[in-house]
Amino acid sequence: MYPGRSGIPAGVRDWAVAVGVAATLLVAGLSGDGSAAGVDLLGYALLVAGGLALAAARRAPVAVLAVTGLCAVGHQAVGFDVPAVAFLFAVYAAVRAGHRIGTVVAAVLMLAALPLAALALPPDMSVGEAFARARGALELAWLVAAGAAGEALRQAERRADEAERTREETALRRADEERLHIARELHDTLTHQISVIKVQAEVAVHLARKRGEQVPEALLVIQEAGREATRELRAALEALRDDGRTPPHGLAHLPALVERARRAGLDATLTIEGRRHDVPAAVDRTAYRIVQESLTNVTRHAAAATASVRIDYRPDALAIRVDDDGRATPGTAPVPGVGLLGMRERVTALGGRLRAEPRDEGGFSVHAELPVGRS
Repeated sequence: MYPGRSGIPAGVRDWAVAVGVAATLLVAGLSGDGSAAGVDLLGYALLVAGGLALAAARRAPVAVLAVTGLCAVGHQAVGFDVPAVAFLFAVYAAVRAGHRIGTVVAAVLMLAALPLAALALPPDMSVGEAFARARGALELAWLVAAGAAGEALRQAERRADEAERTREETALRRADEERLHIARELHDTLTHQISVIKVQAEVAVHLARKRGEQVPEALLVIQEAGREATRELRAALEALRDDGRTPPHGLAHLPALVERARRAGLDATLTIEGRRHDVPAAVDRTAYRIVQESLTNVTRHAAAATASVRIDYRPDALAIRVDDDGRATPGTAPVPGVGLLGMRERVTALGGRLRAEPRDEGGFSVHAELPVGRS
């Protein structure tokens, strides 16, 4: 009555069981001798209805329990001496769903109602014969076995779910501990060294300007690289220490990212195409990181004057394109630095595609497509 781990859809399994039970009951009814003339059709209908009702046992176990019980009482009342197989399946499904008290009440009512139904036809049946016929339709041992099977599976599934949840919590806790350990190591080592480089470079630039000397270009590059490294390291530490309460950067933060590139001297533009819609959180973060890394590379290495960022919302994908007019020339393969490798890993992990190459008209282009229907 319930989907197992075989991959078969739950609805298919439910209907297969329901049709099988209905067919079995119908065959049993046809092979017996219905003693009530003129009501055979009603008896067959009750047999089939009781079996087919099991198709809804997973969604509405209590209702199916009532329907199968009424059908069993009904076909006994019209003279069909057929075991209440559908009711036993309903008992199993109801107990497995956790409705133990309701199932016990329904079972007691059935044990009382079946002898009364057997007394309806024929009129001269004795009370002893009625009870014997009812016991043949539904024995207490069958009820206990059906309920016990449902309870055993319910407990097994609950233990399996608890074990899975425990494994997930343990894995998350270990990942958090490792992430915090990495953050502490980075803070204790890199932060100090980068701060020293940044401060020394700024002091050197300040002294050179104070004396009226020309500041060497290499010193300015070191100063800017120190500032950028400090910002990047701070962002990395915040991401590593993030406990989920602070939302990470995503597509909504792209305008601010492009504005920072403008303040750094790059003529950057942002274009949004397509109808905006929600995307998975992983896609949202990855899109931001792709644009961030691309603009960082343009600012540091491309010697570009302009850059364009284009975000295209498609029904099944999010397309990101970052173009610049830097010094990259067609036919030259890009050097796969850490930033480009990181972008490719992020995109591949989401099942997307990344293309990073020089443009025919000069400059460099980063083009990524991230699927939004799966992650």
